[in-house]
Amino acid sequence: MNSLATSTRGLDLHKIQQIVKWTVYSLLVLNFTFYIYEDVDRVIHTLTGDSPLIKWASEFATTIDTLAWFILLFMFELETYLVEDEDWNKWTTRFVHTARVVCYLMIAHTVFAFWNGVADYSKTIPVEGVTELCQLVDRDMSYVYNLEYTEINEQTCGQLSDAKQFYQLGNNPLVTSYAGLKLERHLVWSDLVEVLVWLIIIFAMEVVVRLQNLGITGGTLRRAASSAKLAGYTILFGLALYWASLSHWLYTWDTFLWIGGFAAIEMNVSNWRDELRDEEASPGNQPATILNTSSR
Repeated sequence: MNSLATSTRGLDLHKIQQIVKWTVYSLLVLNFTFYIYEDVDRVIHTLTGDSPLIKWASEFATTIDTLAWFILLFMFELETYLVEDEDWNKWTTRFVHTARVVCYLMIAHTVFAFWNGVADYSKTIPVEGVTELCQLVDRDMSYVYNLEYTEINEQTCGQLSDAKQFYQLGNNPLVTSYAGLKLERHLVWSDLVEVLVWLIIIFAMEVVVRLQNLGITGGTLRRAASSAKLAGYTILFGLALYWASLSHWLYTWDTFLWIGGFAAIEMNVSNWRDELRDEEASPGNQPATILNTSSR
């Protein structure tokens, strides 16, 4: 009787875990649409029809980056849960590994774009001879403060800022006050730090998955990878709180969702590790190299 109750509770817990996991994945997809909208809104104020392709790619860096992370998340879901042992063959392996390489290249583009943003915004370019924004009417420029973009025209110019000195952001048709310049610099650095931290987390997760593919469930390397992930998640929580302090609730919510998404993968990996340890503890069972396993 107790055994049956324990089994029922375990089944219910598994179902709850799956419901929570796929709910998080669904919310991440919904958030993705908001990021596309944000990128499009920014492009309206930063690009023209004459802008080069690389500039367009840079402005859509967040969309490209998020898409890459979605694919990576799905590849880990395949490897740690969805694909059964008997279905894991060389073609599945090649597909997963090729998809990951493509994703890392997409994320490398994001790092490049964010680094260029940091370099652009590090330049202090005063707008000479301008002491009020209304002097910039009809110059096809926009004012930005805390990632809010507003076209400078006769209706808006007197309402945006009472500063007496303005600065252009890189080569973009964007201007801001000195306070806005400092804030935009902090924000582009935050974007760069975030993507680098996520790369550390994903590489640490790759190490853990590769070790478990070899049947290794402990050791110094695994502990180092776990420590790196913990440090990364701590930094991400700090960034989420920073964005919340600036009322960027979407970024805060999105960070927590992505942490939840990768927590679901961690749950898969943990269940997989328990299965491996149970197999190792079975009488007469010899350790063997495991190409892949599912945690179902």
